[in-house]
Order: sequence, then C-alpha cells, then structure tokens
Amino acid sequence: MTAQVTVGLDGSDESLAAARWAAAEAVLREVPLRLLHVEEWPDTPEIPVPHARTLYERAEALLYDEAERARKEHLGLEVVTERVRGRAADELVAAADEADLLVLGSRGLGGVLGFVMGSVSLAVVGTARRPVVLVRAEHPDPTSSARGIVVGVDLRHACEPLLAFAFGEAVRRHAPLRFLSTWTVPTSYGYAAVVDPGINEELGAGVRAGLEELLSPWRARYPGADVTTEAVVGAAAPRMTDASREAELVVVGRRSRRLPAGPHVGHVAHAVVHHSPVPVAVVPLG
Repeated sequence: MTAQVTVGLDGSDESLAAARWAAAEAVLREVPLRLLHVEEWPDTPEIPVPHARTLYERAEALLYDEAERARKEHLGLEVVTERVRGRAADELVAAADEADLLVLGSRGLGGVLGFVMGSVSLAVVGTARRPVVLVRAEHPDPTSSARGIVVGVDLRHACEPLLAFAFGEAVRRHAPLRFLSTWTVPTSYGYAAVVDPGINEELGAGVRAGLEELLSPWRARYPGADVTTEAVVGAAAPRMTDASREAELVVVGRRSRRLPAGPHVGHVAHAVVHHSPVPVAVVPLG
C-alpha cells in the first residue's frame, strides 16, 4: 500500500468535487494526491484515430487542469496524475487497495471521458479492501469541523476498522464525533411495548450501554476526542440519512460478502450513499 489519497477523475461535476475533497484530505493526511483517469476498455467501441486523439487530449487536459488547481489551492501538496486503460471498476478497485483512501464522485455523467460513476462507484465500494469516500457535486466545506462526523455503529458485528477510521478522521479534522446506533422493538414483544413503555426505555438503555462499552478503549486511546453517543429507535437507513444532514462527513461500515449477482454493499450503506448530502466514507469491516 502507498501512502496517498487517490481520486477517480472522469470530468463529471461529481468527480471534480471528489478531486477537490480528496486534495483537502491529502493535505490533512500529509500524503500525495493521485489523480487517476480510466479509459474504459475493451468495452469502448472502435473509434477513428482523429477522434481518439481528441479524447486523449481532453483527458490529458482534465488531469493537468485539476492537478494545477490542487497545487495552487494547497501549496506544497504533491500531485501525481495517471491514465490507465481497462475496466473502470477493476482499475479503481486496484487503485483503492493500493492507497490510504480512494475518493469517487457519488454519481457521474459517464460519456466520452470515462466511466459511469453511479454503477461503477457502487461496484468499487462493494469490492475494495480499503475505505472509499463518495462525494456529491455539492457539499459543505470538507475542512469545516462545525458539523462534525456521524458514524453508524451496528453493535451486532465487530467494527474495529470503522472506529479506527472515524477516530483518525476526527483527530485530523479536529472534529466532534457522533456515534449513532439504532434499535427496534422485537416482534416477539407483541403489544407488550405499547402497554409497558418501560420496555422501550430498557431496550434503549441497553443499546446505549453497549455503545459506551464499545467506545471506552477508543476514548482512552484518544483522550482529546469530542465523542457523543446516541441510541435511537427506528430503522438504521433512514436514521443515518437524517443524521447526515447535520454532519460534514458520514462514516458507515460494510461487511465483506459476495452475492451471485455481484458485490454486496448493504442496504444501510446503499441508502446513505444515495441520500446523504455530504461525503460518505464506506469502510470495509473484513
């Protein structure tokens, strides 16, 4: 693995926003920024040589312009550019696995300059072994700590990589951390929860206690971190989506499972990626 932040660049508004977010992230991490353009192949149909030359020149201009922008906005930042040919998802997964972090646009326009980021980005998120951040074209200032980082935690599964990523980002950004865990009343409780509201309080208290226990060693490891916890009743996907509107970055985990139809992202991560107005970091949990 190389200490760098890599961004997939295809000329869409989303990929340009991703490049700017990635540049700021590279500065925070004190690592180089790598701008990567993928020419889809072999699915790209044969095109006349003059037109191919135009596409090449446009791709080169795109990389050059974004590299110059990053260097001007972040003096001293090391920026490297690269063009590769292949299947976009495969090339981006390889890039993700080689870097500290891969950043992509959450939706893309596709077309002549590169890949369709909508389907490709989800394929990369579902396969990469390293964290991937998805960025919309419009989002708050990525260096602002005013709204903090929201982290979704599922207490039923181990999530050490998720916690490590979240605390690392909080320290770099001097941002508060808000850990959110959701719960629902089991159907086996029937009408008991309606008759006795104390059952709801007991279940919520149990989730809060579990969350505090999980974070206790991390609080000790990062004594200066501003950490709050919240246990809320309801489905995780809509609750995380609502919480994202009050954050500058959302962090969710993804368990590694492959289905017959392809990589598995998970319904919570999928919902947050599609509906969060701010960048979403998806962290593989092993």
